[in-house]
Amino acid sequence: MDKQTFRYASCGGTNLLFDIFLYFIAYNFIFKKEILQIQNFAVSPHIAAFLITFPITFISGFLLSRYIVFPESSGMKKRIQLAKYLTVVFICILLNYFFLKIFVENFHWWPLPSKLVTTVIVVAFSYLAQKKFAFSKSVA
Repeated sequence: MDKQTFRYASCGGTNLLFDIFLYFIAYNFIFKKEILQIQNFAVSPHIAAFLITFPITFISGFLLSRYIVFPESSGMKKRIQLAKYLTVVFICILLNYFFLKIFVENFHWWPLPSKLVTTVIVVAFSYLAQKKFAFSKSVA
């Protein structure tokens, strides 16, 4: 495994653990497993916890990628990299949804193996997209 791939796996794994920790705190202690009522709109606690944790781990993931995984790209403007990073993250969310729907509902695989295969596909895509697009050395 080359140095950059190791850094990507280390930073991504750390950010994932951070996300799970924040989600646990938000779900259990901030929202107390209860529906969040905002006027006539109800948000389930698991979605509310996601909405709280996503922006935090999005930023931490971006900073880890910019300064640790792909430090050679730090000469690019932050806002351009951030927009590209957001694009890749959004595509990854769509890929997760798409592959889980296909594997579980069309191929009739069990959810856990479907999630594992989906994760491998999405992580591979994410690494390549971050390296070649969001944090490429070329000036954008």
